Amino acid sequence: MKALNTLLKQENQWSSIFNSKFVAYEVATAQGRERVAKMIDAKLSPENLSCDGELSRAEVQRRYRALTSAAQELIKLDPSMAQFMYEFGE
Repeated sequence: MKALNTLLKQENQWSSIFNSKFVAYEVATAQGRERVAKMIDAKLSPENLSCDGELSRAEVQRRYRALTSAAQELIKLDPSMAQFMYEFGE
């Protein structure tokens, strides 16, 4: 669960910086897991993954590997979360 925990920690840090109200990402509840699955799916879109083409290929690949690893860990934790992620849905 290393990749998933790293992603959640990073997202929580960004949320605390940019939101006046702290929004925690967590996987303890089904609703929290769904929210995380949808967040991962959004981050895997080509526009978000590459920052509209501004990132280097190496950085895009690093982000993709990190996000797909986190997604796989989330699906291992709760297989029903695959339905919320385009790349992993059936």
